[in-house]
Amino acid sequence: MTSFYDEIELEDFEYNEDEEIYYFPCPCGDKFQISREDLVNGDEVAHCPSCSLIIRVIYDPEDFEEEGDTIDWGSESITV
Repeated sequence: MTSFYDEIELEDFEYNEDEEIYYFPCPCGDKFQISREDLVNGDEVAHCPSCSLIIRVIYDPEDFEEEGDTIDWGSESITV
């Protein structure tokens, strides 16, 4: 079982458009970070690069579905 320091909503993160990374202040003085690609892939854990703390990111995965994504359902593929 993973032990999270906290659970934070994505809207509380700061987004860097150039890097496509979301940041949130860590108590150690650095920042938790999670990439847009991680969120697209369903990852919900932001890590601090300077300490061992992790937080769970609360977000709606549907916000990161891109048009034209193909969902593979066995022998059927559906384009959304």
